[in-house]
Amino acid sequence: MSERILKLGIPAGSLQEATAQLFQRAGYKITFSSRSYYPSIDDQEIECLLIRAQEMARYVEQGILDAGITGYDWVLETNADVIEVCELVFSKVSRRPVRWVLCVPSDSPVQSVKDLEGKRIATEAVGLTKAFLARHGVNATVEFSWGATEVKPPRLADAIVEVTETGSSIRANNLRIVAEVLQSTTRLIANRKSYADPWVRQKLDNIALMLQACLNAEGKVALMMNVPRADLDKILALLPALQKPTIAALSDPDWVDVTTILDESLVRGLIPQLKSAGARGIVEYPINKIID
Repeated sequence: MSERILKLGIPAGSLQEATAQLFQRAGYKITFSSRSYYPSIDDQEIECLLIRAQEMARYVEQGILDAGITGYDWVLETNADVIEVCELVFSKVSRRPVRWVLCVPSDSPVQSVKDLEGKRIATEAVGLTKAFLARHGVNATVEFSWGATEVKPPRLADAIVEVTETGSSIRANNLRIVAEVLQSTTRLIANRKSYADPWVRQKLDNIALMLQACLNAEGKVALMMNVPRADLDKILALLPALQKPTIAALSDPDWVDVTTILDESLVRGLIPQLKSAGARGIVEYPINKIID
């Protein structure tokens, strides 16, 4: 057992499984128990704690946790003074940023932020909303919402500020987006004092490297093929590459091996072109990690 332990916060709730899956792809196996807020991880130097993403930045700032994973929105909402180790562009549904949006009922007369002067707004992100209204010079009553925010207009609120990825919940509740308040992505954050410790910093930087490498590899595959030297320029002209393709000599001096990385979505249209241009022995294989 290592004498040093990194206290790492894992977001409970909607990001929990997505976070565990990302860590697993990076080589860390996190196992949850229904009766414990302390998930196990196959790294003796890490102790995990399940914490709501909304509270994560506060506990990291206070040093209760050395580091944690949460949204940029909650760092701003809690005004936490923390170090951002890296951005991790993933979410529970997609790799798109989540959006905090100002919404009103579809039949509301409100058409702009200015129209909310003196109105009542319900949201879980009170700080973000107040700051947004202040930037627009609007005075409105902002109330904390404990949940089911989408159903509060028009009886309990004139408008809401709610988070969305796809907009489906907003449309389902007959709401209309008036303005975007903030776009947010997931971040690995650290306590300032902890991150000043060389051991902690190296540990977190290593974790960040592996997590980002997995995200960099999403949607990418590698293609390897044998190419006649006479057709090499023609083949290279067809290849969109992450970097310049790797070209290696084969035992037959008239042929070379070409390896490249590209978007998986391009492969089905590209392989027939490569074959027609003279490539042979074409092999496609998955990419787990890409280190920039």
